[in-house]
Amino acid sequence: MPVDVTKTAGNRAEITWDPQQDDPRGYLARAVEGDQLAYALEALGASEAGLAGEPTADEGQALAAAMHTAGLAQLLERRAAVQVVQLRDHYGLSWRRIAAVLFEDAEKQSSVRRMYDSGRRHIGI
Repeated sequence: MPVDVTKTAGNRAEITWDPQQDDPRGYLARAVEGDQLAYALEALGASEAGLAGEPTADEGQALAAAMHTAGLAQLLERRAAVQVVQLRDHYGLSWRRIAAVLFEDAEKQSSVRRMYDSGRRHIGI
């Protein structure tokens, strides 16, 4: 895996990548520089009780956090759809196999097919 996430100590990590080889479209750089990654990681770390409780951020910060998290989630959803195209077209995997791995349910083949169709649209084929 070219992008490297290294746990350095305790609750710290370092992310390294080659901009030309690992991020030719600049998605990683924008996610880091534009706070998308930070807000998404914050959302991952938040407990359900903390999310349902009294907010600690003001309205503007809460909107920014939701916007950045949703933006990164949408981008990841598109990238996952492209990966499904690769799994099907390049590796020749069955819909069942992909569904079993992605959704832990081999019967969710129609969900995989929708992802596949979406991925093909994003690729332009």
